[in-house]
Amino acid sequence: PGGGASLRRCSARVAQDGINKPVIDRIIRVDHAGEYGANRIYAGQMAVLGRSSVGPVIQQMWNQEKDHLKKFNELMVAYRVRPTVLLPFWNVAGFVLGAGSALLGKKGAMACTVAVEESISEHYNNQIRTLIEEDPEKYKELLQVIKQFRDEEQEHHDIGLEHDAEATPAYSVLKTAIQLGCKAAIFLSERI
Repeated sequence: PGGGASLRRCSARVAQDGINKPVIDRIIRVDHAGEYGANRIYAGQMAVLGRSSVGPVIQQMWNQEKDHLKKFNELMVAYRVRPTVLLPFWNVAGFVLGAGSALLGKKGAMACTVAVEESISEHYNNQIRTLIEEDPEKYKELLQVIKQFRDEEQEHHDIGLEHDAEATPAYSVLKTAIQLGCKAAIFLSERI
């Protein structure tokens, strides 16, 4: 947990020779957008529940998300990838989702966490498969980053379950709605 600090800094530009630029651009753009959105979700949850008993748990997950975003900011520069034009929308939508789920109480916030982190873990797994099919040696560092972040997102998912996410009223409806939103956000952020 919190292993983001162990990752090598990637501030220099990466050699573009032989990389599948459209695939890498899409992966880094969407992951940056996703980590940006996750930061905004946790900011919204902390605005509502920061002083509650679950505040330290949310803060711990948010701190990891901050590390993830920092790394993807570095990768955006290193691989010369432009961010999605939807960042201003994800700024607002993420905060509203976080605060809105937190207004349902601790269980609502944790249900949101489970839904989002499950979607992100699945998305990261798809990216890992893509990069392995492309060339696991060529994309070794990126694979390491994505695998570590996937594991940390899965940890957040499990923390949400441990904190009674499934006891939220209409849990399955809420989870499905949030995951549909995640799928749409992923689709759009990869492309624009």
